Amino acid sequence: MNDRQRLQQIIREKSYRQGTFKLSSGKESDFYIDGKQTTLDAEGGYLCGKLLFEMISKNPEKIQAVGGMTLGADPIVTAVSLVSWLDKAPIPAFIVRKESKQHGTEAYLEGESNLPPGAVVALVEDVVTTGGTLLKVIDRVEAQGYKVGLVATIVDREEGGAEALADKGHQLQAIFTRQTLLQD
Repeated sequence: MNDRQRLQQIIREKSYRQGTFKLSSGKESDFYIDGKQTTLDAEGGYLCGKLLFEMISKNPEKIQAVGGMTLGADPIVTAVSLVSWLDKAPIPAFIVRKESKQHGTEAYLEGESNLPPGAVVALVEDVVTTGGTLLKVIDRVEAQGYKVGLVATIVDREEGGAEALADKGHQLQAIFTRQTLLQD
């Protein structure tokens, strides 16, 4: 079993649920993927970090940092950064707040002091439905002068997120789509 197959197995065991669920997009769905059950698992988190780092490493434009919206992306960006260190190609992680900090610097980005000015960054998410979260992150990151060189997710639910991102000039790369996640 390779890393991708093992991650698929972990997601299906720990994160995939059938039933009736309300999604963060407000939509109702007959299935739910609770990505944090996988990304906060030691093996699942490591595999997410490893596979996303492999994706980042193959990106035509050199990626200088990896970030995403708190809370879903927090364990992912940490895993990617740690894997990059182990691979002797370290890239820092950063986190985008949902609301700006209400004290101190009042910043949206945490870890920004580790990023070179104008850095090319990868943005990651555990699960993409409409792409709304990633679009907010893109806006906030670009407003700080960084360039988005890669947008990636662990699972694309195939419900319009890739298209919404493409409309804004960003191609979504996914380790799994809903279809490939459920294939045996």
